[in-house]
Amino acid sequence: MFDEKLIQEVTAKAQTWLSDGYDEKTRAEVQAMLDKEDKTDLVESFYKTLEFGTGGLRGIMGAGCNRMNIYTVGSATQGLANYLNEAFKDLDQIAVVVGHDVRNNSRLFAETVANIFSANGIKVYLFEGPRPTPELSYAIRRLGCQSGVNITASHNPKIYNGYKAYWDDGAQVVAPHDVNIINHVNAIEDVRDIKFEGNPDLIQSIGEDIDAPYIEDIYTLSLSPEVNKKYHDMKIVYTPIHGVGRYMVPRSIERWGFDNIIHVPEQDVMSGEFPTVESPNPETPSAMAMAIKKAEEVDADLVLASDPDADRIGLVIKNTKGKYELVNGNQIQIIFLYYLMVRNRELGRLTGDEYIVKTIVTSETIRKIADKEGIKMFDCYTGFKWIATVMREMEGKGRYLGGGEESYGFLPETFARDKDSVSSIPLMCEIAAWAKDKGMTLNDLFIDLYINYGYSKERGISVVRPGKSGADEIAQMMVNFRENPQQTIDGSPVVLIKDFLKLEQRDMLTGEVTPLDMPVTSNVLQYYTQDGTKVSIRPSGTEPKIKFYIEVHDHLDKKENYDAKNEWADEKIDRICQSLGIA
Repeated sequence: MFDEKLIQEVTAKAQTWLSDGYDEKTRAEVQAMLDKEDKTDLVESFYKTLEFGTGGLRGIMGAGCNRMNIYTVGSATQGLANYLNEAFKDLDQIAVVVGHDVRNNSRLFAETVANIFSANGIKVYLFEGPRPTPELSYAIRRLGCQSGVNITASHNPKIYNGYKAYWDDGAQVVAPHDVNIINHVNAIEDVRDIKFEGNPDLIQSIGEDIDAPYIEDIYTLSLSPEVNKKYHDMKIVYTPIHGVGRYMVPRSIERWGFDNIIHVPEQDVMSGEFPTVESPNPETPSAMAMAIKKAEEVDADLVLASDPDADRIGLVIKNTKGKYELVNGNQIQIIFLYYLMVRNRELGRLTGDEYIVKTIVTSETIRKIADKEGIKMFDCYTGFKWIATVMREMEGKGRYLGGGEESYGFLPETFARDKDSVSSIPLMCEIAAWAKDKGMTLNDLFIDLYINYGYSKERGISVVRPGKSGADEIAQMMVNFRENPQQTIDGSPVVLIKDFLKLEQRDMLTGEVTPLDMPVTSNVLQYYTQDGTKVSIRPSGTEPKIKFYIEVHDHLDKKENYDAKNEWADEKIDRICQSLGIA
C-alpha cells in the first residue's frame, strides 16, 4: 500500500518521538504504531508535520507530528510566543487571552498554551471554562491584548481538535503576521525548545467579568426592541449541540426580551463525545433532527442552533407546506443582511456611508439587495479573517452593518471580529418577530424578498478525500478544473472564469483577461454562465475535502410559484452536479 521509502521516512520520524523529551503515554502510543504490521496509522500520523497555517492548526488528536497533541500545540505556541516577544518588544507587558471549547483534551491544550505563554514572560487571561470562540475575540479587544488562542475544531467530528490564533484587533491573524508566526513555529526543531513549565503569577482566570459586558454589548445591536417585547413569548427551540452555547446563547436571547426558549435536554449536555449526533454540525439535517422533533411537538415558530464553539448558527423554519425545513447558509446571510439594510432604512439611520461584507462564494442575491438599497458591498475570500480585514480597513471610513459567509457564520457587531452565534441567534429571533409583526413568517419573508430582488438557490457539496492519497487527489482535481475548464454548464455557455490563484479573470466571449483585485492569491476557481449560474470550486483549508458551491438564478413573479421554482432549481443543480462529476 505504501512504498518502502515512505515507510522508512515515517519510521525515522516516529523514532525521534521515543526520546525522553516526550511523556511515557506518547512514547507508548508511538511504539505501538511502529510495532503494528499495518503501517497506515504510522504513515497518517507522521507522513507530514501538522501545518501551522494562516488560521492555526486543525487535525485528528493523537501522537505524532501530524496529529493534535501537547507537542504540536506546544510548538505552535512557542513559535507564536517568540514572535509576540519580537513584534511587541517595546511593551512593558505583552498579554494574550486563551480560551477553549468542550472537546476532549481542549482544557488540557488550553492550559498547555497558557503555561507556555507565561513561561515566555507573557501575561495570560485564561477563561475559567469553555466559552464561545467570538467571546475570545471580544475579550482580546476589551482587555487590550496583543494576541489570543482558542482551542477548538469548530463543528468537526469528535476525533478532531484545533488551534486558532488571533491578533490584537480580535481577528484571526493575516499578513504579515501569519507568515512571520509560521516562520517562528517552523524554527522550533526540538521539543526541548518548548517551555512547558508555566509561571502561575502571569496567569489570570476570567469568566463572568467578560461574560456580562459581552451580553450587554450584544443587546445594543437590537433594532426592534418594542417588537421583541410584543412577541416575547414566541416559541423558540434552541440547541447548542453539546457545545459552549449552552449558557451564553439562551442568556443572550433572554436579554433581547424573548422568554419562551424551549430546550432539547439531551443536547444541553456539554460533551466532547457529542453523544446524540454523528457530527455536531448545524448545517446537517441529522444534527438538527432532535431539535426539529421538539419543534414539531410544541409547534415552534423557529428552531435555532449553534455549533460546538458557538460561532456558527443553524436555522430551521416552516416551509409553505407547514413542514420544518433547514435553511441553508446562503439564505441565512441573505435574511440577516436584508433585515439590517431594510430595518436601518425604516428607522432613518442610513447616512450613505454604510457597508456590508460577504465572501466570494456567498450568494450574489446579497449584491442585488445592496445595490437596490444603495449600500456598498465588499467581496472577500472565505474565512472571517478576511471580513475582519475589510472592517479594519474601513474603520473611520464607513459604518459596518454586518458580514457573513455561506458556511453559516455571521457577525452583526464590531466589538468582536469573528463570526458570532451569541449575537446572531437573538438577532434572528428579532427578525422572526419583525416579520410576525408584519403578518408574515420567516418563510413568507424569504418569498417576498425573492420576488422583489430576484430568486436564487444555492447548494454546497463537499467531496471528502482523507489522508495523503486524498490530499493528492484533491490537488489533481483542482489542476483538472483549471487546465480543462468547463465550456458549458447545464447547456448554458460559460462567459466568465475567475481564477484567484492567478488573480485574473477571463471573458470567454472576447478572450480578454483582466486582473482580480484581491490582497493575496487563493486556490479558488469560479465559473459564471450566460443564464446566471455561478459555480465556485476550492479545496478546504481546514478539512480533507474539496468544496463546490453552486448557485442558480431566475425570476419569481408570485408566491404561488415558489415551490415550483424550488423544484426547478433543485433539478438544475442536480444536473450541474452530474456534469461536474460530483453527483
